[in-house]
Amino acid sequence: MPPRLNPGWQMLDCTGLEGSIHYRRGQLVIHKGEECVSEVPLSRIAVVLVGSKVSISGAVLMKLREYDVCLQVCDWKGIVAAGLYPMSSHTRVAARHRAQAAMSLPRKKAAWSALVRAKILGQANVLSALGASSKPLRELAKKVRSGDSDNCEALAARMYWGALMPRDSSRQPGAQTDPINACLDYGYTVLRSHAIRAVASAGLCGPLGVFHRSRGNPWCLADDLMEPFRPCIDFVVLKSAKDGTLDFDAMKPVLVDAASGSFNQDNPAAPAALVELGQQFGRYAEKEIDRLLVDSWSPVEVLSDEVAGE
Repeated sequence: MPPRLNPGWQMLDCTGLEGSIHYRRGQLVIHKGEECVSEVPLSRIAVVLVGSKVSISGAVLMKLREYDVCLQVCDWKGIVAAGLYPMSSHTRVAARHRAQAAMSLPRKKAAWSALVRAKILGQANVLSALGASSKPLRELAKKVRSGDSDNCEALAARMYWGALMPRDSSRQPGAQTDPINACLDYGYTVLRSHAIRAVASAGLCGPLGVFHRSRGNPWCLADDLMEPFRPCIDFVVLKSAKDGTLDFDAMKPVLVDAASGSFNQDNPAAPAALVELGQQFGRYAEKEIDRLLVDSWSPVEVLSDEVAGE
């Protein structure tokens, strides 16, 4: 099948392609067998997703690096298994890595609480947008302490998914047989690609997260920073499920658009908001700013008076 390009924010999805990717005069040239099916300017692309049946040369990989494009290789389930990330030319890379490594525990906890609070408020906005009561989550967001010591994130998740998931379903990451969970996983994968690019472009060290930590995860910080952005995927998936229009294959380009579309009224594009958050975190790590200010997701259109009064 031909690749899908999100014209607004540069995600080229070639996971379904059985063919090859070439470079010619500033363009990525997509071949299916001997047939050229698409040519896309590299200057318009932020992330390229490929599957196991795509051939790509080392020369093309170097061009992706030159244009600051992330390449992610997905398995048969659409989950990222490996990736190529451009090494940032950011002049403060070494300083930022040292600052991250030296960051105090109270400073990490303060950053995590800001991310959790923004995530919960975004989840509350999803509830409002879908006609459900959001007051309990808004009250819970006010109770988030340093480091989320009371585990408000987990409590919010139980309330949130309990209110939105069908009675015969539940939120289960990796449950590919369930269309709701499959769509959420795919959307989060696309969103994570943008978060990884934001971390790399800010000259930050991916494994040094503030909450997520795993010896086998090179992008813990990306997983931290993307948390407040998950509601932009949740809203699209759950609205489609509510409308009875949820189909995994048909939803893929919609989810690409959602991960690349508006974050809120102040940030027209989620990837741009992620880049800004990554740069802000770099300044926070180096103690140039005292607080990490994290926005919450909300639909561009005006929500209920409950949200407007926040």
